[in-house]
Formats: sequence, C-alpha cells, structure tokens
Amino acid sequence: VQLQASGGGLVQVGGSLRLSCAASGRTFSSYGMGWFRQDPGKEREFVAAISWSGGSTVYADSVKGRFTFSRDKAKNTMYLQMNSLKPEDTAVYHCAAGFAGAARSMSLYNYWGQGTQVTVSS
Repeated sequence: VQLQASGGGLVQVGGSLRLSCAASGRTFSSYGMGWFRQDPGKEREFVAAISWSGGSTVYADSVKGRFTFSRDKAKNTMYLQMNSLKPEDTAVYHCAAGFAGAARSMSLYNYWGQGTQVTVSS
C-alpha cells in the first residue's frame, strides 16, 4: 500500500501549484483523504481533507479560499490545487488516507505518503 505525492516545487508569491497523490496497492475509494504539511522545527499541521465520496471537504482557516481539494476515484488519485501562495505555505506536504469522513485529526489516518516540498519565495 503506497501513497505517492508529487507536484511540489519552487514558486513565487501569488503563484499556483497542483499537488497530486496517487494511491497504489489497494483501492482507496472508501477512504477519506487528507493533506498535512510540516515545516522544519514545527509540528505537522492539517491542511485539507475530503470524504470518501468527495462530497465533503474541510480546510484549515489558513488555506480556505485559496486551496481546493479534489479526488478522481477512477484514477485512485487526489489533487490539491493551491492558488495565491504565500511564503507561510512553504513546507513539506504529506498526503494520507484513513477515516471515511473528512477528518482534521492525524490520528484518523492509517496510510501516509512521503512528502513533496513546496517552497514559496517572496
């Protein structure tokens, strides 16, 4: 069971990136999915989550209105569209799968992918 995150990179303030997280080894269609991020020296924090159906999404206040979470069940892949990026969005972004709902708590996620680095330069 693997989650593979990609799409990170270096972008200027105000720019956009789209992160992808591809699942392999099993079907995650019945799992809720989430994105978390971690900056060196800081705790990992919640970014966004989506329910198994895709019908419910939740966002951290810091990204609400700028980030959009979606999933393509047929491709077993989820996406995080990040717009209007700010320097404080710089972090390693991790995708995760777990509880069927859209969950904020890391403890509800059983599967984690490796991170992808996002760097926003000012």
